[in-house]
Amino acid sequence: MGKILPLLLVLLGLGAGAGAGLMLRPAPDPAEAHAEGEAPPEKVELPPEQQPDYVKLNNQFIVPVVEEGRVASMVILSLSLEVTTGGSEKVYAVEPKLRDSMLQVLFDHANNGGFRGSFTDGSNLVLLRKALLEVGQSVLGEMVSDVLIVDIMRQDS
Repeated sequence: MGKILPLLLVLLGLGAGAGAGLMLRPAPDPAEAHAEGEAPPEKVELPPEQQPDYVKLNNQFIVPVVEEGRVASMVILSLSLEVTTGGSEKVYAVEPKLRDSMLQVLFDHANNGGFRGSFTDGSNLVLLRKALLEVGQSVLGEMVSDVLIVDIMRQDS
């Protein structure tokens, strides 16, 4: 009886382990199922979606933050535009005008205190993105759907 109990426990453990392994095994890969002779699942063709293009503006934007008549810090930003498919060439064709308009928005934001203190606060950046989007759409029209702030840094003096 003393030898049967450990043997029974080992068999019970093996059975429980095998059962758990079968229950927890991952679903079979469709490629493996096809290799074993099963019919491959039907492919569903989805209509092509219009994926936007992301256009990184060539140079960074450098914005001085002026306090009491002196430059207290510099903010450096890299921006990208989300545009309709194929819109990259049009963005680069009007980039000087676009940069000029965006710089004016950035200067206004700096003069209104947008780059002071916690300048990366979510609500603060939402206002900035919205203003940049409005100016982007004024230059390029509805082909611009979003402005992305890719990099932002403030260098205090």
